[in-house]
Amino acid sequence: MTDSSSALVQERAAVADACRRLGAAGLLIGTAGNVSVRVGDRVAVTATGAVLAQLTAGQVTVVDLDGVTVAGTLQPTSELDLHLGVYRRYGAGAVVHTHAPMATALSCVLDELPCIHYQLLALGGTVRVAPYATFGTPDLAESVLAALDGRSAALMANHGSVTVGPTLDKAVENALLLEWACGVYQHAAALGKPRVLDERQQLAVIEAAIARNYGTTQPLQEGKA
Repeated sequence: MTDSSSALVQERAAVADACRRLGAAGLLIGTAGNVSVRVGDRVAVTATGAVLAQLTAGQVTVVDLDGVTVAGTLQPTSELDLHLGVYRRYGAGAVVHTHAPMATALSCVLDELPCIHYQLLALGGTVRVAPYATFGTPDLAESVLAALDGRSAALMANHGSVTVGPTLDKAVENALLLEWACGVYQHAAALGKPRVLDERQQLAVIEAAIARNYGTTQPLQEGKA
């Protein structure tokens, strides 16, 4: 199918930009991984077989929520069912799937990534590990969807990771945060048994973040420097 319309032109470019950003950060290798963003009832998603760190907008395909191609000349990713499942079930705005080194390593040994640092609360807390299933299968899509319930991230056993967000930028930020947290856990585990934040400590962080409007710039109050 030829791209005879200007539908999602900006979004296709944004997906390509996101892939290049993830590649520069070391979260993508070769053709492994996929990224998508939803706008209304259309989804711009990476094509299968494309080198993601060098992706162009022309290597991003547009499909509807039934997976039917509406723009582009390339087959979409083999994980399309996973992306569409996230949009249908959770109403997310974007999905990022990578084989990032630290996340993939931990997915091979952990049943879950515990909340060892309060920044993991931005992803929902403890990160679940979805049971292994062959890539591109309905079984994999379903297991990852279950692991994402109430979360913005999940690990995929012996495979990689998935993050979601209301926007493409947020989904990318979540992928970077998850990889950082996996690295922290790996380094901590090499030194000893990592301490885990309990429910009381996690709640205190949430309350403090709300009270301080944590994570946003704030103007100085008048008379204070």
